[in-house]
Amino acid sequence: MTISGKVLRDAFISAANCIAANRKEIDALNVFPVPDGDTGTNMSMTLGSARAELLLMPDSCTVSEVAKTMSGALLRGARGNSGVITSILFKGYDKAFKDMKEATAVDLARAMELGVERAYKAVMKPTEGTILTVSRLAAEKAKELAPEADDINAFWGEICKEAEKALETTPELLPTLKKAGVVDAGGKGFCMYMRAMEQVFSGGEIYEYKEPEAKPAEPVTIETYASAVGKFEGEITFTYCTEYIIHKDEGCGDSLTLRAYLESIGDCVVVVEDGEIIKVHVHTNNPGLAIEKGLEYGQINLPKIENMRMQHEAKKKPDKVTVSSSNKAYVSVPPEKPYGFVAVAAGSGIEAMFKDAGADCIVKGGQTMNPSTQDILAAIQATPAETVFVLPNNKNIIMAAEQAVKLADRKVCVLQTRTVPQGLSALLAYDPEADFNTMRSDMTQAFERVKTGQITFAARDSEFDGQQIKNGEILALDNGKLSFVDIDMNKAAYRLIKRMVDGDSEFITIIVGEDVADSDAEALRERVEEKFGSRMDITLVRGEQPVYYYIISVE
Repeated sequence: MTISGKVLRDAFISAANCIAANRKEIDALNVFPVPDGDTGTNMSMTLGSARAELLLMPDSCTVSEVAKTMSGALLRGARGNSGVITSILFKGYDKAFKDMKEATAVDLARAMELGVERAYKAVMKPTEGTILTVSRLAAEKAKELAPEADDINAFWGEICKEAEKALETTPELLPTLKKAGVVDAGGKGFCMYMRAMEQVFSGGEIYEYKEPEAKPAEPVTIETYASAVGKFEGEITFTYCTEYIIHKDEGCGDSLTLRAYLESIGDCVVVVEDGEIIKVHVHTNNPGLAIEKGLEYGQINLPKIENMRMQHEAKKKPDKVTVSSSNKAYVSVPPEKPYGFVAVAAGSGIEAMFKDAGADCIVKGGQTMNPSTQDILAAIQATPAETVFVLPNNKNIIMAAEQAVKLADRKVCVLQTRTVPQGLSALLAYDPEADFNTMRSDMTQAFERVKTGQITFAARDSEFDGQQIKNGEILALDNGKLSFVDIDMNKAAYRLIKRMVDGDSEFITIIVGEDVADSDAEALRERVEEKFGSRMDITLVRGEQPVYYYIISVE
C-alpha cells in the first residue's frame, strides 16, 4: 500500500492545523513560567508557514513535490528551537521522497529516520527527554515495522502509540519535568501532529482548524481599485509593487485562484475582475512569478514594476536598515565592506544601543516573539558586507539563526550570544584590523565574561525547582537560571545585583524596560550607587524592552 502526493499534502495540512488549534495546551506544558515565545506557539507558527503553500498544491502533486514544498517553507519559517527541530524532522521527508510519485511504509520510515539523524546533529548538546527522544523512538519503531507493513494506517497508528509511550517517559529522563509534573512540550506537539497525520492516512478528514475571523473588507470594484491600492502606500513588506491588466482568454481560470497564488508570494493583493479584464496589484519579491501566473489567464497589458525600497531609501536615506520580525522579504545588498553585524533586539532603546555600537541591521524580536529563519536571513542579505556576524541575543533564537547560514549568499558567523548584554559586549569587542579567526575569538571571549541578570514576572502559576510560583510574582534570573522569587521588582533587582557582583567586577549596567517608571529606575540607580559607586561604574539606560523590567549586566 502506498500514499499519494494528495494524501501526504493533506496529512501535512492536518498536522499544521492540529498544532495551531492546540498551541496553548502545548505552551502550558513549559516548565519555566517566564512569558516567552513558547513551544506550542513556535511550532504552530513554523508549521503554519507551510500551510498556505500546501493549500495551493493541486491534487495531482507527487509526494516528492509535497515534501519539497513543505521542507522549504518550514526552513524559512522556523521559529525558536522547537520550530527549528520540527522543520528539520520534516526535512527527512524531502530527502527520502526525492523524485518519488508515491511513498510506501518503508519510505515513510526512512523519512523519519533521516529527519531524526539531522535533528540530533543540529543540536549542539542533544538532551534526552525532549522531542528528540520522542521522534527517535518513533522512527526506530517505524523502521522495525515497515518491512512487513501492508496497511499504512495501521503502521502509522503503531508509530503514534510508540511516540506517546516515549512521551510518558520524558519526566523520568528530565528531572525538571518530573518536578513540575508535566511531559515535554515539544514531544507533546510531535505526538499531536503525528495523530493528525494518521487521521488523513486512515481516510478521514483533515484536522479542522479555523483561523480567527478577520473583519470583512469592503468589496473592491474597478471604480474603487485606485483607492484600494492607495491604502498600501508606505507599507514596505515586500520589495516590488507590481501591477498589470489581464485581457482574459476564453475559459480562463477563476480569479480567486489567481488571488490565492499572489497572496502566497506577496501581500497587499488587489485582484478585480470586470467583464473581459482583470486588474492586478501585488507587493512581492518575485514580480516575474506574478506576471507569469497572470499569463495563464490571458494577455497582459500595461505592466508596471516599482522597487519600493529604492524609492523609500532615496527619500529617507537612513544610515541603518531595520527588518521587522513580520517581514518575509529580503533584498540582497552587494558587499561594500569586509564585515557587518546583525543583532536581534526588542525595545527602541536597546535597538539604538546596538546601532550605536555598529550593528548594520536589527531584527526586531526576542523573548516574546522569536524571529524566523526568514527574518534573520532578510537582515543578513540587507547587510552590505562580505562576512556577516549574527548576534541572536537569546538562546531560543540561535538555532533559527544557524539555519539562515545555509540560505545566505555570503559568509555568515553566528555568535552564541544568549542575552542582550552578551551581544553588546561582543559587538564592542570588534576590531576591524583583526583577521576573521582572531575577531571571532575575541568577541566570543568578550561576551563569555559578561554576567547577565534579568527581572521579569511569572506568566502563570507553577512549581519550579521546589519553589511554588504564583502568576505575577517577580522572577530574578541569574544567567538564565531562576535565582529567587520576590514581590517587588526594585528589591529583586538590587538583591540580584548584590549576588552578581564579585571582587573582579568593574561595571554595572542597568537596562530599564518599557513598564518601569523613571522614578523607580532612578531609585534603583541611587541605591546601587550608594552600595557600589565608590569602586564601580554604574550606568542606567532606557532600553524600553518588553517582558523584562530590568536587564542587568555585570562585567
